[in-house]
Amino acid sequence: MLALFPLLAVLIWSANTVASKAAAVVFDPAAISLYRWLLAAVVLTPLFARPLWRQRTLLRRHLPQLAVLSLLGMVASQSLAYYAAHLTTATNMGVFTTLIPLLSLLLGALFFRQPITAAAVAGVVLSLAGVCYLMGAGNPLFLLQHGVNHGDAMIVLGSAAYALYGLLYRHWAPPLGQWLNLYSQVLLAVLMLLPLAATADSLAIPLAGIPVLIVAGIGSSVVAAYLWMLSIQRLGSERTAIFMNLLPLLTALLASVTLGETIHPYHWIGGGLILAGVSLSQRKPAAKPQAQAA
Repeated sequence: MLALFPLLAVLIWSANTVASKAAAVVFDPAAISLYRWLLAAVVLTPLFARPLWRQRTLLRRHLPQLAVLSLLGMVASQSLAYYAAHLTTATNMGVFTTLIPLLSLLLGALFFRQPITAAAVAGVVLSLAGVCYLMGAGNPLFLLQHGVNHGDAMIVLGSAAYALYGLLYRHWAPPLGQWLNLYSQVLLAVLMLLPLAATADSLAIPLAGIPVLIVAGIGSSVVAAYLWMLSIQRLGSERTAIFMNLLPLLTALLASVTLGETIHPYHWIGGGLILAGVSLSQRKPAAKPQAQAA
């Protein structure tokens, strides 16, 4: 029964990936980037405005760190996804998002000198092969002939931003608590996205865009976040993280049903290589047996 929490969270995030693609038809990407977090702020404010005000001294002390976290995890990674949706498929978006654990490993080694094992190196190579295979639509020469799809590149860059967000969040450990940390970052994201929203061709919210906005602003930003935090608390971070491997499959199925996207063999092969590489990179070295006392 506890497995239902992370499963529902990943299902909501998969639906949000498909909704991001659907938003490309009805929303300017700068507009949906702002409205998503604005709606989340409206939902969270009645619950957490007073508790955050009571912690204002602590908030001011950690405001620079929270601003960087918001810029990476909410502004950069999510806005890139909305712009990428104009250039690539929801299926590709779901597959490339699974690179986050692998990118966390690489960025952790680069910036925090975290050790990296031989299995992790092999996982990186395997996943990169999957990325190239998928970006080339199964044709190894495609990338040389046509270059990288800008939408795919945006998703990879956004995944790197989110991976760095996770590393910094664990390193800094803002002391406000999960919900106040989330709420403060949402408010900062709204402020930072105002200049981007000013570049939008239109800030109109069409009727067809309301369900997309609800999925992004409430489902993904609030409900899925709560379920994920709850599952980490109940199941532990490692058991919870395994469920992220379902995201590309669920995204592909939802995109096929709702958007009519075709799942090609290269999606299965490239996505399989990426997931295999991620799984390999997460493998922990076997503990050395302790010598028995004489």
